[in-house]
Amino acid sequence: MRRLLFFLISLGPCAPAASAVFHPLRLSLCEIEYTPGTQLLTINLKLFLTDVNEALVFDPNSKELAFCQPNEPAHADQMLLDYLDQFFYVKANGKRIDLQIKRKKLSGDGENTALGVYFEYQQQQPLASLEIKNAVFTDLFFDQNNIVYVHVNGKSKSMMLNKKTTTHQLTF
Repeated sequence: MRRLLFFLISLGPCAPAASAVFHPLRLSLCEIEYTPGTQLLTINLKLFLTDVNEALVFDPNSKELAFCQPNEPAHADQMLLDYLDQFFYVKANGKRIDLQIKRKKLSGDGENTALGVYFEYQQQQPLASLEIKNAVFTDLFFDQNNIVYVHVNGKSKSMMLNKKTTTHQLTF
């Protein structure tokens, strides 16, 4: 339990809960923020690396994709984006955002390693609505939960998406 608490504290508000050998808590975290002054929409998605490996290469302990390592293969980002394209999207004012990875970061260690993926999008029109789909890993795990935090115009909203409820619509 102490290890779980340390992991959550060390990774901050967008960090997924710690995984154990049996990975009893299936969780991802996403934080979406819109800054009207810069018209910038940012998306920070945190995923357990073991779950990413399970989804992409069918081996949770694989080192094949080596995200954020010097030996990361050129196709690793595209494999991740192809997977996300099926299970994750954000629509701003009804238009689906083309996700392009701005940066990635690993945090934690061992079974508790999380892959943080950061996206940016210039939202030219005032933000009137967001539709969020986050069904990552629900194809693999029946008990997967995906927490989403949205910060727009100084107001915050949180939601839990899962296999039964994969999308949520917000209007501003």
